[in-house]
Amino acid sequence: MTKELNALKIRQSLGEILEEVYYKGEEFIIKRGRKPMAVLIPIDEFDSLKRQREKDMQVLSRIRGKTKAASAKEIEKDVEEAVKAVRKVG
Repeated sequence: MTKELNALKIRQSLGEILEEVYYKGEEFIIKRGRKPMAVLIPIDEFDSLKRQREKDMQVLSRIRGKTKAASAKEIEKDVEEAVKAVRKVG
């Protein structure tokens, strides 16, 4: 479960909070007032998310490269057909 902390609590207890993140895998949403500003997660999870994002961006780049000649309407039609096909299976 993700915990929420305000910025003041982070400043007062940074060492303890870092240990919870590193050793226990805890996740924290850091707020300033009532506004969520950042997330503190274990480094392994961050690295995993970063690697996945890079893979996703590579896929998107390949898709963009293949669809340069296609019009927006053609792409929308293909996406709609794909969504319908997935919904039929699910």
